[in-house]
Amino acid sequence: MKIIKRNGTEVVFDAAKIQAAIEKANDTMEQNARLTPLQISRITQSVEIKCQEVSRSLSVEEVQDLVENQIMAHGAFEVAKKYITYRYTRSLVRKANTTDDRILSLIESNNEEVKQENANKNPTVNSVQRDYMAGEVSKDITRRILLPEDIVQAHDAGLIHFHDTDYYAQHMHNCDLVNLEDMLQNGTVISGTRIEKPHSFSTACNIATQIIAQIASNQYGGQSISLTHLAPFVDVSRKKIRDAVLEEIAVLGAQPDEETISKIVENRLREEIKRGVQTIQYQVVTLMTTNGQAPFITVFMYLGEARSAQEKSDLSIIIEETLRQRYEGVKNEKGIWITPAFPKLIYVLEEDTIREDSPYYYLTQLAAQCTARRMVPDYISEKKMLELKVDKNGQGHCYTCMGCRSFLTPYVDENNRPKYYGRFNQGVVTINLVDVALSSGRDMEKFWKIFDERLDLCYRGLLCRHERLKGTLSDAAPILWQYGALARLEKGDPIDKLLYGGYSTISLGYAGLYECVRYMTGKSHTDPTATPFSLEVMRYMNEACARWKKKHNIDFSLYGTPLESTTYKFAKCLQKRFGIIAGVTDKSYITNSYHVHVTEEINALDKLAFEAQYQALSPGGAISYVEVPDMQNNIEAVLELMKFIYNNIMYAELNTKSDYCQECGFDGEIETKADEDGKLVWVCPNCGNADQSKMNVARRTCGYIGTQYWNQGRTQEIRERVLHL
Repeated sequence: MKIIKRNGTEVVFDAAKIQAAIEKANDTMEQNARLTPLQISRITQSVEIKCQEVSRSLSVEEVQDLVENQIMAHGAFEVAKKYITYRYTRSLVRKANTTDDRILSLIESNNEEVKQENANKNPTVNSVQRDYMAGEVSKDITRRILLPEDIVQAHDAGLIHFHDTDYYAQHMHNCDLVNLEDMLQNGTVISGTRIEKPHSFSTACNIATQIIAQIASNQYGGQSISLTHLAPFVDVSRKKIRDAVLEEIAVLGAQPDEETISKIVENRLREEIKRGVQTIQYQVVTLMTTNGQAPFITVFMYLGEARSAQEKSDLSIIIEETLRQRYEGVKNEKGIWITPAFPKLIYVLEEDTIREDSPYYYLTQLAAQCTARRMVPDYISEKKMLELKVDKNGQGHCYTCMGCRSFLTPYVDENNRPKYYGRFNQGVVTINLVDVALSSGRDMEKFWKIFDERLDLCYRGLLCRHERLKGTLSDAAPILWQYGALARLEKGDPIDKLLYGGYSTISLGYAGLYECVRYMTGKSHTDPTATPFSLEVMRYMNEACARWKKKHNIDFSLYGTPLESTTYKFAKCLQKRFGIIAGVTDKSYITNSYHVHVTEEINALDKLAFEAQYQALSPGGAISYVEVPDMQNNIEAVLELMKFIYNNIMYAELNTKSDYCQECGFDGEIETKADEDGKLVWVCPNCGNADQSKMNVARRTCGYIGTQYWNQGRTQEIRERVLHL
């Protein structure tokens, strides 16, 4: 059994330290008010037993709470008072400098919480440590100076989650859709160097990767680009290659027919497209941004964006090559082909791709093969998105999310034209719906009252995020605000006008709808008698966003929070406040957004159909998934799922497994097992290898693929997922 110290390090539980602390408090008392040695021993034993009953490592604060409770249970209230006073005094001392110990533990790579905070960051690498160290400073300043105390307290207690405090001290936004078209067609500036419009497809791809890296270093969330913006450069290369071929023919004095010339040109063009796509694939995987990881980039593949038949044909070639290269994967340090985390791929299911007689159905077949092997692409239904994303003119639009799931709201510019690329999200604050329910004690009137109080906390937290960005000068991130990624403002201009009127969004996140409904009704939200309450909760949050939007002219939008590390944090906070409640707080995680609980038996089609109604009520972003076995020999089943997605749900993905053991060469599913301390570890089922540095594990974390392992809560959630197919 282990405990987590305040600096994040994990150490073996030592009952002697608890006994010593009680004895110190006890020794300050008058003789007649003291605990006996036997009572102290029993208190220590009781605390140890209670620690063992919780299937995770407790924090020092949680252990100290148990000590206080046990001292008071023995009637020694004066001793308890001394113990509480001692804790308070020590907390004041720590408050004077809250960052040193945590930073030192980061440098020595023994901070267990941070090591498993981000599934795509390696905490032993200097660049990651540097980002985490800066993050600790930002968190400290944020807590002590920048945020109201009640919001900090609500965040600490797990009532809400104020996301990304490690970046809040700087004037940085969350995620965006990159206006790559503007940057490539009109030129941009990178690190003070003017980059002109590229004269070939391969050069356009090279510039795109440099843009991606620059953007990733100036924000903290995901970014998305569209392959459509690269498609015009295919014909630029085609013409350039044709001129070169004709020159070669003239030198040779040959007289080939037009068909032969065109064949030579197209073959060379295909090679250039292959090299260009390879540049994006490998540079994105190997680049290291200033926040210590590969850029969190999503690549959008949508034939419907093409503006001519030629551009659509050229775009299809790029999409085909992108899918082929992702199907192949990338090589690990042992030279074995594995599944990379990025770029995340999104493929649009549309009229030209969805049926067997559709002209580009072959791309859909290739996408299905790629998904079965590498977990991506994920799928957007053009049909459903056009129904759900309708602008003020009544026109539906299909576009990509920002990063893994954050969606912009429909918007038309001052010329009454739809605009998505070049827009962004200001940030997220998430409400813990489970805590709202538990705090109400199943009193429905009290539930809505507490709900309002927690929503107000989120509202004020979101306004803090907005105010932090307000007044930011374009000079803070020239690539974003001056050189086309998001805008082309002048030097010294504030970005304020981009924060209002729907140009950008700001997100109210939510978590644990399943557990909330389970506590209030005694049933899963999939039960027809409980579903109406769950939808009422969703509508209530949307109504709050609508009120805030009307008041401030800011696009508040409801967002199904991914909950990477926060799922564990919320679970621990709930257990601390309410104890273990079967079906509600008895896990080390809570459920993402509106999802069906990972342990609930439900088939894939029913799950997608059920969750579709919640996606419609999550305009700020959401994604659904189905957990499937190895589908590489059953591509027809994958295609049937894709067709179901097209007709029934806006955005969905298939979760497969893609692992490799470097010790024995096992290519299958690496498993999780509990070690002697009850901690979940990854183990090769073939050779028993438990060294995480000698295996490659890829799992869908919460909308994107993670490859650097997860905290105990997320690991338990991954372990308990049932198959839906």
